[in-house]
Amino acid sequence: MARSIGTQEPFDHLLKILLLGNSGVGKSSLLNRFASDEFEDNSQPTIGVDFKVKYVNVGGKRVKLTIWDTAGQERFRTLTSSYYRGAQGVIFTYDVTRPDTFSDLDDIWMRELDMYSTVENSVKMVVANKIDLESREVSKVDGEMFARKQGCLFAETSAKADVAVSQAFEELVLKILETPALLDGGPATHPKPTLGSASASPSTPSCCG
Repeated sequence: MARSIGTQEPFDHLLKILLLGNSGVGKSSLLNRFASDEFEDNSQPTIGVDFKVKYVNVGGKRVKLTIWDTAGQERFRTLTSSYYRGAQGVIFTYDVTRPDTFSDLDDIWMRELDMYSTVENSVKMVVANKIDLESREVSKVDGEMFARKQGCLFAETSAKADVAVSQAFEELVLKILETPALLDGGPATHPKPTLGSASASPSTPSCCG
């Protein structure tokens, strides 16, 4: 299991993870659940880009994660293209009750990653969120088949019910750590959060527990 470590401890690797998907699929909720073990039922849509920092111990390595939550609304996408750079891990998220959010992974989000990504071998995961809801319209089989076709990992989660959220992030991080090309050069080679951005808000140490 991944576990949090002290924010002042040294780390072996710095990894950048990007959350992609339509507005309202639960990207911010997944991030808050993983980073802070919190859930906000009426969270507002992300404007531009937000990020949180999480320190974990995975596979015997100390890892510092910067996890970027991007706006799903079309009018904000031009603001986020630069944040694709240097991401070693990408999580494509959809809402199992909204088939359009599932089809848009292929129609929109994977195309944007191809356009803006600067890391050729980034590890990708498809995450089916909101599996706690009864009004499900996208089956697990369909999600698994799509992920396999695209060469992605797959997980089903519920940020609200806290189902498999940490496990999904841990699986992604482990796969990155197993890909030496993504670790070459160490933390200094990866871009740091731009603190001057009005839409980016760094986490406080309380988010890393």
